[in-house]
Amino acid sequence: MNRREFLRTSAAGALATAALPTVGRADRRPNIVYVFSDQHRAVSLPGEPHNEAQAPNLARFRSENLSMERCVSNYPLCTPYRGILMSGRWPQQTGLLHNNVALGTNEYSLGRAFRDAGYRTAYVGKWHLQGGHIDFIPPGPGRQGFDDWHVWVKTNAHYRSWTFDPVTGETIRPRGWNCTLMTDQAIGVLKRQRGADTPFFLAVSWNPPHPPFNPPPRVAKRYRTGRLGTRPNVHLNAVAHPAGEEKALQSEAALQTAMAGYYGGITGVDVEFGRLLDALDATGLAEDTIVVYTSDHGEMLGSHGRMAKQVPFEESCRVPFFVRWPGRTVAGGAPQQLFATVDIYPTLCGLAGVPVPEHCVGRDHSAVMRGDSVAPSPHAFLMNQVGTLEGIEDDGLVDAIEGTGKRGKAGRRRPRRHSGHAAARQFMNEPTYRGVRTDTHTYAVAESGRWCLFDNRADPFQMNNLVGDPAQKPLMDELDKAVSAWLKSAGDAFPYAEATGKTSGFPT
Repeated sequence: MNRREFLRTSAAGALATAALPTVGRADRRPNIVYVFSDQHRAVSLPGEPHNEAQAPNLARFRSENLSMERCVSNYPLCTPYRGILMSGRWPQQTGLLHNNVALGTNEYSLGRAFRDAGYRTAYVGKWHLQGGHIDFIPPGPGRQGFDDWHVWVKTNAHYRSWTFDPVTGETIRPRGWNCTLMTDQAIGVLKRQRGADTPFFLAVSWNPPHPPFNPPPRVAKRYRTGRLGTRPNVHLNAVAHPAGEEKALQSEAALQTAMAGYYGGITGVDVEFGRLLDALDATGLAEDTIVVYTSDHGEMLGSHGRMAKQVPFEESCRVPFFVRWPGRTVAGGAPQQLFATVDIYPTLCGLAGVPVPEHCVGRDHSAVMRGDSVAPSPHAFLMNQVGTLEGIEDDGLVDAIEGTGKRGKAGRRRPRRHSGHAAARQFMNEPTYRGVRTDTHTYAVAESGRWCLFDNRADPFQMNNLVGDPAQKPLMDELDKAVSAWLKSAGDAFPYAEATGKTSGFPT
């Protein structure tokens, strides 16, 4: 199917779903376009130290609008993040503790909250909330309140993923980089909203810069391997994991290739974000629309000898969060305000004037975004739960193994199933931990004991682990109380009390 046929098919499906009923309202609330890429860390934004990723559209958007400078992914992994975003609750409360777990249809999701408030709801891109299967989700509760439905599967295969006709379920396999194709669909949704009386909520979920690091040639050529600078905490780790993404740590050349591909993915996302903003201007919707750009989690890219995510380090858990609502949100950074995934659902409701559901466990930060003085949150909680091989293939990790970096082509060899936990560990950053990000520190406790404590002001690259320093014990005791209280509120069975009395031997 070519690009023209793909767009025509998508438009036909959307027109059919447009016949679904909506809730009427007398007032006119703002539209929302919530854009989130996958694995885009905040430290790889223009203006950040030791960054060479080019993203002029995002740089301008950040400088002209509100930036939540301390936005933290509570659980830096795809499905757990998406579960928190859509449910407003902790993973322990929804069961979404690992990748490829389905969000229950009994959750009062973000999509349902906005649809019930009279919004036309639309979703385009990566979903990752339907469990391990890759089947079409028909209209109904499985779509979590999103009526205009353009979900893609196998999205890590950036040039060979596919989507479905939202009404018939027919498989649609267009050609091209899926980030561009998803943007085409999102622009189609915006065009159909021009002149509508009903506000809309559009979520756009791109897969890049998530691996495999194989951006389109038009952006890949901007980066010359062998000349890219690294963060001070980057080092090789040739014995860590011999397969997949972490091959990048086996040599300087391999790391440079991964960095160039990752930066290229960011530049490609930046191009598509610019296209979305242009479409909002062209349709006359920009002045009445709240636009958010963020990401589900970051990427280690060699920092602390690691790749991927899941760990509490800044490269993994700090993400961009930019907000624009012309005439309503303020410009500039909010450097003292900790803001986390669990806060997004209630904050979007607060911005739009939609009642915040009682089940939301996060905090509404919409007043901060309007420029009001609000007491900052004292903590943002962090966690990781190491899993098993279950669901790994559908997380796209096989694609990461096979990817050659050339337009998504892949080899034919797949990891053998009998490799079991050893194969899983190649892609799952350890350890299982619980922790907290405060205004000044990052602290985490593993099952084997206290794992890490960093003073993020004095040590921004987190190279000096203070967990063994006796002078830090009073601080860690106070942080233990905060995390223990959180575990009780979330119903988390993590053995925290037993672990806090020991010092872990995990490396940093």
